[in-house]
Amino acid sequence: MKNTILVTGGAGFIGSNFVINWVKNGNGRVINLDLLTYAGNKKNLDVISDDPNHIFVQGDIADAKLIPELLAKYQPQAILNFAAESHVDRSITGPSQFVHTNINGTYNLLEAARSYWSDLPAEQKNSFRFLHVSTDEVFGSLDESDPAFTEESLYQPNSPYSASKAASDHLVRAWHHTYDLPTLMTNCSNNYGPLQYPEKLIPLVITNALAGKILPIYGDGMNIRDWLHVDDHCSAISEVLAKGKVGETYNVGSDNEQSNKQVVAMLCQTLDTLSPAEGRNLVHPKTGNALTSYSDLIEFVKDRAGHDRRYAINAEKIQHELGWKAKESFETGLEKTVRWYLDNQKWVSEVSA
Repeated sequence: MKNTILVTGGAGFIGSNFVINWVKNGNGRVINLDLLTYAGNKKNLDVISDDPNHIFVQGDIADAKLIPELLAKYQPQAILNFAAESHVDRSITGPSQFVHTNINGTYNLLEAARSYWSDLPAEQKNSFRFLHVSTDEVFGSLDESDPAFTEESLYQPNSPYSASKAASDHLVRAWHHTYDLPTLMTNCSNNYGPLQYPEKLIPLVITNALAGKILPIYGDGMNIRDWLHVDDHCSAISEVLAKGKVGETYNVGSDNEQSNKQVVAMLCQTLDTLSPAEGRNLVHPKTGNALTSYSDLIEFVKDRAGHDRRYAINAEKIQHELGWKAKESFETGLEKTVRWYLDNQKWVSEVSA
């Protein structure tokens, strides 16, 4: 059990980054459970595929037989739940999978964890943790002048995705208060960085731009998000796991609010510098004119249903209580992200196939 953790969703974007960092830093053994849906890919884990401290298991967190078997076999000291359906557009067209994974799956994990934890010897029982990774979207939408979300903000989810994550958060809270399960919870702002599936805004813009495709921006482009580099998020989770107070929630953000319009413009500027369109002999897909800047590809499209206007995270609690603070500015993190996608075009084509 010592130095063994069970990570669910560890082949997805945030989960794979966390697992890679955990193993590379010599923090112990990871049992990595992932169903390998469209957004989970074992190729994300190639850099640790031969590491004996990484054990991959393909499976569903809603599998009521599998989870107890894994807990009994590997005796982890913590469960970290990254597994989630997370794309708002997909939740609008197909909400049932979000209910299955985010609600039923979390319930199954909690019940398996409760049974396992209850039977542990006293010392191991006291050190066990169940850490649930959630999102700022459960808090709903902010107006431009509203203060940022805190851990005390009301839950007001507006999409099937955020509603399913809100439900999972409530289950985690209830299992702590009803059964004393030693839970921790984090609610993070929008993540970006390496290994993000190319349907989310930043990797979508990068991959579309490099292919000379239109760069779609919903509505007027003024929807605002607080952007958090995935490496910063992973370091915050490690801090919460190590030092967080049982039963508490910690908001994780980096005070990097940007509108979608600003993000796309910055991406185009960065790409213009690092891989100019002229050097790639790209033409506009509609006009046929040679591209001189990737910004020529920007196109505003019809807004999506239930599109929240603004998210913002107040991260003072984790900063003051645990001493964590994000290291990346949006500018430095964005350049690192663009460079990673430029250097890993094979990965992009393989996961997009």
